[in-house]
Amino acid sequence: MMGPLLVGLYVFVLAVFVGFEIITKVPPTLHTPLMSGANAISGITVVGAMVAANSERPTAATLLGTAAIITATMNVVGGFLVTDRMLAMFGGKKKKKG
Repeated sequence: MMGPLLVGLYVFVLAVFVGFEIITKVPPTLHTPLMSGANAISGITVVGAMVAANSERPTAATLLGTAAIITATMNVVGGFLVTDRMLAMFGGKKKKKG
């Protein structure tokens, strides 16, 4: 039983290091398109978490699925807010009536 747990832990730690290295190398001009892609992936995560949380009795999968729904939803909403704000910076200045 310890074998699969250690392999999963190794994969998680390596994914954290690789993700950090990739994110720090992204130039600011590519941030908005990558954020949109990340929002799409988080949307898929929300659907998968809903499937995992769908259980009749509370189990670890239900609790983890619920936590995944909450965090992925926050990620999607925050990502759209950041993307909208960045795209607004590229838009023209709006003239005020007055």
